[in-house]
Amino acid sequence: MRTTCYVDHMRVSDIISAKSGVVTLPPTATITELIAVLAERRIGAVVIVDELGLAGIVSERDVIRYINGTENPADPVADIMTTTVHTCRPTDDLGELASVMTNERIRHLPVLEGGNLVGIVSIGDVVKARLDDLEAERDHLERYVHG
Repeated sequence: MRTTCYVDHMRVSDIISAKSGVVTLPPTATITELIAVLAERRIGAVVIVDELGLAGIVSERDVIRYINGTENPADPVADIMTTTVHTCRPTDDLGELASVMTNERIRHLPVLEGGNLVGIVSIGDVVKARLDDLEAERDHLERYVHG
């Protein structure tokens, strides 16, 4: 007997409701400030917002590529942020999101609702949801088999 995979019915909103708020910085923040936030919060990416809203995203990989050269850590994050940002909505299906993140090699997706930033989802969040789903399915099957 195969049970229905919960992740296939789970939405992005199910993940972001269990997370704390999204960490943001302005484009004028320095690389040094960004590194401090990444380390202090133990996160892999920071969403960059300006007066118009979502301006970009910077991941720890962006920082590593940047500091691998001789660049100045006092430079603004605007110099290294990704400005063409893939986003998702709270109503998006988690199974489809997992496929997009895997195929496009995206590790962090800002969540927008009505143009407003409401959260961020990482590939780790998606994997954890899938593992939780598999554990629930295993428990269901054990109860079925053992009565």
